[in-house]
Amino acid sequence: MNKTDLINNIATKSGLTKRDVEAVLNGFLGEVTDALASGDKVQLIGFGTFETRKRSGRTGRNPQTGNPIEIAESKVPAFKAGNKLKDAIK
Repeated sequence: MNKTDLINNIATKSGLTKRDVEAVLNGFLGEVTDALASGDKVQLIGFGTFETRKRSGRTGRNPQTGNPIEIAESKVPAFKAGNKLKDAIK
């Protein structure tokens, strides 16, 4: 399912217009992105938690030459599913 499919499904089930659903979805995604960028986490009880995790620096290999390269540490987004979501897909 892609974003368009999600918007269509929510609009059908909720009776809202596709434009309204798209505005709400874009607002939600923007707020989650802003929260993660500022170092906060977003917890939706029963669904899951969006957070950032620190990936430490390490030595890797250039696949073309085989030479070692240094990979800098970074922050990456992560999602941890909640219990209700886990139970729903069993």
